[in-house]
Amino acid sequence: MAPHGKGSDDAVEAMVAQVQNRPISSILIIIAMQTEAMPVVNKFQLTENPHSLFPKGVPWVHYHGTYKNIKINLVWPGKDLTLGVDSVGTISASLVTYASIQALEPDLIINAGTAGGFKAKGAGIGDVFLISHLAFHDRRIPIPVFDQYGVGLRKAFSTPNLLKVLNLKCGRLSTGDSLDMSPQDEASITANDATVKDMEGAAIAYVADLLKVPAIFFKAVTDVVDGEKPTAEEFLQNLASVTATLDQAITQIVDFISGKCLSEL
Repeated sequence: MAPHGKGSDDAVEAMVAQVQNRPISSILIIIAMQTEAMPVVNKFQLTENPHSLFPKGVPWVHYHGTYKNIKINLVWPGKDLTLGVDSVGTISASLVTYASIQALEPDLIINAGTAGGFKAKGAGIGDVFLISHLAFHDRRIPIPVFDQYGVGLRKAFSTPNLLKVLNLKCGRLSTGDSLDMSPQDEASITANDATVKDMEGAAIAYVADLLKVPAIFFKAVTDVVDGEKPTAEEFLQNLASVTATLDQAITQIVDFISGKCLSEL
């Protein structure tokens, strides 16, 4: 191992440049809900791995396959072992992201899923957003510097060519562990300048940034947070149709990525 200092920094920079300029060969897709994941599994004809890569007893599910010379791994957190519902939220997302990066060593992470959107920011049902920045809205720590840590603002990996070619909308994402929105959450979301809100994105971004794996985020709008209908009702009403839209977007994104380097995205 090279000693710390300029030599080791140069080695890291050289390694990053090498990764940036070779074709992407391995993608990790992280999706929170089974309803969102299965159309993608079927589209790319992925197979469930019967030999879990993860610690014994966890419900996390791994699918894998090859599409246009890209190895695709899809992981979703599975069902809660006690209640049998999808393991949504930041805790499961963080754990699954960390374990998947360690086990699979992907070139690129794609987090795709549904989200609430704000009509005041131009979001409507079925819109698919490429996320530019991510932050938390429910980690309130009113102490200098800790407040910034709580917000945890991060920038997604930049993909200007993908954005242009696929003609996607672009916006900021705010993440929290509640489906509804308290007045305090609303104030934080406004401060985050968010167009969409979800329950996983910023947590995945944190782990990806920590482990230096580029990550991109796509969110399809199931419910209008500042609209007339109750959030839970509108979410369930639109989940199936918006998931189909999300599936189409993921296919277009993977098709675009095929044969390209990170620097070409």
